[in-house]
Amino acid sequence: MPNLNKTTVYTIKNFLLTFGISALYLLLCCVLIGYKTEQSILIILFNVLYYLTSGTRKFILAFSVFIVFWVIFDFMKAFPNYKFSQVHIKDIYNLDKSWFGIFDSGKKVSLNEYFYAHQKIFLDILAGCFYLCWMPVPILFGIYLFYTKKRAGYINFALTFLWVNLIGFVIYYVCPSAPPWYVQLHGFAFNPHTPGNTAGLGRFDAYFHLNIFHGLYAQSSNVFAAMPSLHASYPTVTLYHAIKNKQRWYAKIFFAIIMLGIWFTAVYASHHYLLDVLAGIACAVVGIISYNWLYKKVNFVHKFVDAYVKLVS
Repeated sequence: MPNLNKTTVYTIKNFLLTFGISALYLLLCCVLIGYKTEQSILIILFNVLYYLTSGTRKFILAFSVFIVFWVIFDFMKAFPNYKFSQVHIKDIYNLDKSWFGIFDSGKKVSLNEYFYAHQKIFLDILAGCFYLCWMPVPILFGIYLFYTKKRAGYINFALTFLWVNLIGFVIYYVCPSAPPWYVQLHGFAFNPHTPGNTAGLGRFDAYFHLNIFHGLYAQSSNVFAAMPSLHASYPTVTLYHAIKNKQRWYAKIFFAIIMLGIWFTAVYASHHYLLDVLAGIACAVVGIISYNWLYKKVNFVHKFVDAYVKLVS
C-alpha cells in the first residue's frame, strides 16, 4: 500500500468529487432534457478553471452559484409547470386590464395592448438594449465584486440572486400563467405545446437583422412562467447590492436606469403584464429581506455563508 500524503489524498478526493459531479450532471441531462453540446462545454470550462490555478479555482467555485441557477432553470424543461397546476390565462389578463388598463380610442385595453398598437422604432431598439442586460449586468457586477476583493459582498449578492430565483420558481409551479404575447397570438385557449416567442423583442432582431432574442427564447424552459417576472427581479437585486456594497453614485444611477428600462421593456414587448412586473419586484424584496433574516438568525445559514466566503477568498 503506497504511503499517500495529505496533499495527494486531498487531490484524489477533489478529482473524484469533480468527476462525479460532472458525470452525474451529464447523465441527468441525457435522461431529463437530452444532451446538448453546451452541456459538455460547461463541464469542460468548470474543470479547466477548477484545476488551472488557485485563483481560477476560487473564481469558478464562487461563480458556481450562477451555474446552479442555470442548471435548475434548464432542468425545469423536464417538469413543465402546467402539469402540476392550472394555467392562468384569461383571469390574469382580465385582472391586469382591470387594475392597470387605459382607454385607447374609447376602449379599455391593457398596457400591453396599448403598446402593441403604438409601436415605435426607437422604443423597439431601446427595449432590446435594455433586455440584453437582464443577465449580463448581474453577472458582470458579481465578477466586479469578486475581483475587487469584496468576496463577502459577492457571495451574499450571488446567494440572494439564487434565493430570489428559487422563490420565483416555486411560484411558477404554484401559479402557472401565460404572458401577454400568448393571448395576442392564441387567445385564451390553453395549448401546452406552444413554443417560446420573442414577442416585441423580435422587432429588435428584425431591425438589426440579428437572431439574438430568437435564439434566447427558443431555449425557454417554460412558456407559462410569466408571473413573477424574474426579469424585473434581477435588476432590483443588483441595485440593492450596489447600494449595500457602497458603489459610486454613477454606478447606482446606471443600475437604476437598467432596472427601470427592463421593467418598462417587460410590458412594452408583451413579455409580461404590469402585474407580473410588480410580482417580480415583490419577489426580489421578499427574497432580499428573507435572505438577510436567514443569515442573521439561522446559525446554519450564517456558518455556510461564512465558510463559502472563506473558501473563495
